[in-house]
Amino acid sequence: MKVKSMDSLISVFDADKAELERTLADALKGCDDGELFMEYSQSEGLVFDNGKLKAGSFDTGQGFGLRAVSGEASAYAHSGEMTLSSLKRAADAVSAVKSGHSGTYSAAPKGTNRHLYSEENPLLSPPFDAKAQLLKEIDAYARAKDPRVRQVSTSISGSWQVVEILRADGQWVRDVRPLVRVNVSLVVGQGDRQETGSYGMGGRAGFDEFITTGKWKHAVNEALRMALVNLEAVPAPAGTFDIVLGPGWPGVMLHEAVGHGLEGDFNRKKTSAFAGQLGQQVAAKGVTVVDDGTISERRGSLTIDDEGTPTENTVLIEDGILVNYMQDRQNARLMGMEPTGNGRRQSYAHQPMPRMTNTYMHAGEHDPQEIMESVKDGIYAVSFGGGQVDITSGKFVFNCTEAYRIRDGKVAEPIKGANLIGSGPAAMKRISMIGNDMELDLGVGMCGKNGQGVPVGVGQPTLRMNEVTVGGTGV
Repeated sequence: MKVKSMDSLISVFDADKAELERTLADALKGCDDGELFMEYSQSEGLVFDNGKLKAGSFDTGQGFGLRAVSGEASAYAHSGEMTLSSLKRAADAVSAVKSGHSGTYSAAPKGTNRHLYSEENPLLSPPFDAKAQLLKEIDAYARAKDPRVRQVSTSISGSWQVVEILRADGQWVRDVRPLVRVNVSLVVGQGDRQETGSYGMGGRAGFDEFITTGKWKHAVNEALRMALVNLEAVPAPAGTFDIVLGPGWPGVMLHEAVGHGLEGDFNRKKTSAFAGQLGQQVAAKGVTVVDDGTISERRGSLTIDDEGTPTENTVLIEDGILVNYMQDRQNARLMGMEPTGNGRRQSYAHQPMPRMTNTYMHAGEHDPQEIMESVKDGIYAVSFGGGQVDITSGKFVFNCTEAYRIRDGKVAEPIKGANLIGSGPAAMKRISMIGNDMELDLGVGMCGKNGQGVPVGVGQPTLRMNEVTVGGTGV
């Protein structure tokens, strides 16, 4: 069945809403919580690589997931067959969680009338042929920019997701979610040496905002600039340095090293380095960190989360004090706290869990140039690639994809192979200066947790961190 934005997914079932409600009420009788999550999605992707259209895909999917929650236990069954008989089989499968339990079904999430993004399907415009032609133009422009460009890879992707959530108490909520992304990656070479640079952009909007000539040329220029910087970079030194982190995307370090540790499930189970520290000083004074799912058209934003709870601007750390965690409904109830609209799932085939939306640090009072001039000998990290974090200890390792040496308060030679090593809780206390230039990332973030991936946003102002361990190969 082809779904339009105004169609209800309930109509896909071979039963009316009243019958679905009766089946759901019977399945969840005696449970503390649970819901029927229905989804219809479309996705499209094109990849232009090495002068050719290498891949093109279009996919549609639909299905439901039924969850029953009793105490700390939850049972989940899902199916791509949206029929009453499939729902009844799912109800039988989740009934085991009710054994010996007679809970009171929890109150429904509060409602919301806001809309943070359009319901228009971004896959409809521009058409497939126009997208392919656009990627060809980007490729040609990139190759003509500099003779050192050896390879160009460009991609454009989008999705359109309709979700509906039906509860046993009759509450029914709906959300229609667009998502797009455009990416450019270049390889430049000089002699035997080759380096890469990339630039991406996207959000919960149509493609028109991101495929203007000015926007995609800027993307190519930035990817080329980063690649050429890396072509001149020298091996990064190893040791302990004062670090300046650039604004925007470097917030991914905050997301990984701190954000995951502030998710409710890790703290309820006391496996987070931040467990039991509410009300305590966990970061330097002046540090305020929020998770905000309410920013219009941002990649990590949601009108409602995947349990039906409206998202919020949740203050997590205020002036260095831990004041809240990110919560879904189950962990919030078990911890005696309120849900914060952070119950997210990858698709109908997955259970919700506490996840970030757009996580960032508020701006401070220092001018970025003042921060740079305060460092005599250090590292300026502008962009990050991959990283690893241990939630229990908070220890992290992050690879810098664009970084420079700081000498006498000025940006000096570019360096490559720099890895920042430390622990999230310790790093937060080493922040000594916070810039007044907070930026959000460009809309390319993806977050993985327990095998599920969801789109997210990150951000921060320019920061100075004192005495951070840097791994490198230079002398």
